Amino acid sequence: MDAPNQDINLNSPNKGLSGNMTDVPVDTPASGDGVGVLSEAETEELKSELTKVEDEIATLRQVLVAKERHASDIKRKLGLTPFNELKQNLSKSWQDVQASNAYKGASEKVEDLNKTITQTEVYKKTQATLSTAGSKTTSAISSVGSVLTRTLGEIKESPTFKSFEESVGNLKAKVIGNENNSKGGYHTPTASSPSAEEKLPQDNAPF
Repeated sequence: MDAPNQDINLNSPNKGLSGNMTDVPVDTPASGDGVGVLSEAETEELKSELTKVEDEIATLRQVLVAKERHASDIKRKLGLTPFNELKQNLSKSWQDVQASNAYKGASEKVEDLNKTITQTEVYKKTQATLSTAGSKTTSAISSVGSVLTRTLGEIKESPTFKSFEESVGNLKAKVIGNENNSKGGYHTPTASSPSAEEKLPQDNAPF
């Protein structure tokens, strides 16, 4: 049986294909970003839809600004300043941290470590040594204070201190007396000095 007569060019890029497939048109992608060419009606429709969406966005922005302003007025009436809000946020964040499993696990580990350290012999000996040293220091300070008080009392009662105190008192009295005499500017008449009446001549005596 003879093979059908086919016009095949072996040097053609379409070799191996039947002659009737070489005339099939192949669709090529449009230039640019792959979007096909729109008709005028589709373009007008999309432009109208874009305008509508942009208007809705602008309206939503105005509503959002009005809502934010209203919320600010309510916060101001309630006394909720930005600083108070920050404190509340920090407090809530800290509460959330404390309620977290990670924080609880870390706290339990720290408590276990603290118990382990306080139960060691080294810690107990160190604590006992510090306690003993503190007691000895307090006792030594009290003893020094008592000794100083007793020593000062003995010095005041000694004859030497009393004699020194009397000398200082006498010196002070003399200094004060000399100052008074220098300020007066005259000497007080004594018994040996004749008075003015005694110096009058006897001839002026009345008969």
